[in-house]
Amino acid sequence: MAETSDIYEKVMEVARRRGFVWPSSEIYGSIAGFIDYGPLGAMMKRNVENLWRSFYVFQEGYYEIECPTVGNEAIFVASGHVKEFADKMVQCPHCGEYLRADHIAEENGIENAGTLPAEALQAALYELPCPSCKEPLGEAGVFAFNLMFQTTIGPGSQRKGYLRPETAQGIFTDFARLLRFYRDKLPFGAVQIGKSYRNEISPRQGMIRLREFSQAEAEIFVHPDRKDHPAFHRYADYTAPLLTIARQLDGREPAAITMRAAVDEGLIANEYVAYYIALTHRILTAIGVDPAKLRFRQHLIDERAHYAADCWDAEVYSGRFGWVEIVGIADRTNYDLRSHAGHSGTSMTVFIPYDEPKRVVKRRIVADMGVLGPRYRGKAKAVADALANSDPGEDGARVTVDGEEVFISADLYQVREEEVEVRGEEVMPHVIEPSYGIDRMIYVALEHSYAEEEVEGEIRKVLRLPPAVAPVQAAVFPLMSRDGLDTIAQTITERLTQCRILAQYDDSGAIGRRYRRQDEIGTPFAVTVDYDTLEDNTVTVRDRDSMEQVRIPIERLPQVLSALISGATTFRELRA
Repeated sequence: MAETSDIYEKVMEVARRRGFVWPSSEIYGSIAGFIDYGPLGAMMKRNVENLWRSFYVFQEGYYEIECPTVGNEAIFVASGHVKEFADKMVQCPHCGEYLRADHIAEENGIENAGTLPAEALQAALYELPCPSCKEPLGEAGVFAFNLMFQTTIGPGSQRKGYLRPETAQGIFTDFARLLRFYRDKLPFGAVQIGKSYRNEISPRQGMIRLREFSQAEAEIFVHPDRKDHPAFHRYADYTAPLLTIARQLDGREPAAITMRAAVDEGLIANEYVAYYIALTHRILTAIGVDPAKLRFRQHLIDERAHYAADCWDAEVYSGRFGWVEIVGIADRTNYDLRSHAGHSGTSMTVFIPYDEPKRVVKRRIVADMGVLGPRYRGKAKAVADALANSDPGEDGARVTVDGEEVFISADLYQVREEEVEVRGEEVMPHVIEPSYGIDRMIYVALEHSYAEEEVEGEIRKVLRLPPAVAPVQAAVFPLMSRDGLDTIAQTITERLTQCRILAQYDDSGAIGRRYRRQDEIGTPFAVTVDYDTLEDNTVTVRDRDSMEQVRIPIERLPQVLSALISGATTFRELRA
């Protein structure tokens, strides 16, 4: 266990020293939950985000939008965040530290502590030690703490705003415009990558739990009765490890099963959810997650949101943190659109035309405005509108106007039945939401790619990052910084960067040391210019993982490296 528990320190030591991740505002005393991405980390982050885009924007065809990170209060009242977006908190009576109550319980072997009510959680914490001072928590009360950062909008304004806790709400509030953009047809989707903010109670897990973090979310709007994905054939035979509700309750391990079988057997609610489970498996393994340490866990009934038809978490095993949620994939039904429609008064439906118009009999309630007008004066139209949408009884109808219930007797309106032609229906779409935590993806990719091995009596530290996400894709070395070798190496570096290959020139120190430096930051390929280059215009290309080498003509170098980075060819094929 000591070796696995050390992996976090080893990874973060390299990350800090080599410029992947640094403590934020370190010179003033860092605050937990905030990080800076250094030069290599920022580049790796962009590569991970672009790989995600290659699937969701280019493959799936979902356009990306960008919304403000500050939203007015009304958005988050409608979404439920103002009322319900809270974690259970406890304050240690001895040291005064504020702590996440369910995390303490789970760290001490109490499963699914997040689903326990406050009273039960408080009882479970009674004899448990405070993580800070180690004293028993005793009768420390458990209470809810809202995680949103609050602000005000405008000088001297009483207009309340919040830093967004997720990127999704901007997509929901833009629904009507997105619908027009996609020509009023279902299904369609939109994606967003950006910063979100959660005022975590006691973040103690490095990059796993941040107060400011990056999300990549897709909101796919589908017909509620048509959840067969049009491209499901792409992943129907794709296998992923599924930890279903039944397997969790029985204490069994995940089972590898195809997406087609999972849907047919009712393990996954529909093809859309299954499709994005498979797509997520592809993305996570593409950034360097070990497939043997990846599973998809279905939310238990008591932890799943009441409005969700199904929800799965992509969980990755970390040597320090255990199983960590990296991605959430949910069928959120029409909860979000229905809530925003109710609070904003804006239509959140799509008109779905019938194949053939239908003749139907409709009941229409017509108010007698000659009587309603004098009786209700300024409210008469509102009463008539409410009456038109009511379901009257034999003696009359009860309607609500401006929060007041009004009884309208049967002699004040007429009920007429009319045959009309109906060309279609208004449908409120359901939403499928895959939500990715970019920072967590980066950390687990670093942890799973980190390796140590003994080479020629020395410990070689290496990040086996896939070429697509490695911050530096090729290093270029002159064997010696003289005799024109350095000039050729610099020219090669410039040519590679012009071909959009991120190359780094390095002539400092012995060639072996330069290889080790690049191995440690995950550079997959190294190009060496030596004295043979002067004779035959070829260079040596070294593979990071196998440390094997092959000679390549300089003119073919951009083409060969591009193929290696994209995965169109492998180094083994190059040597054949």
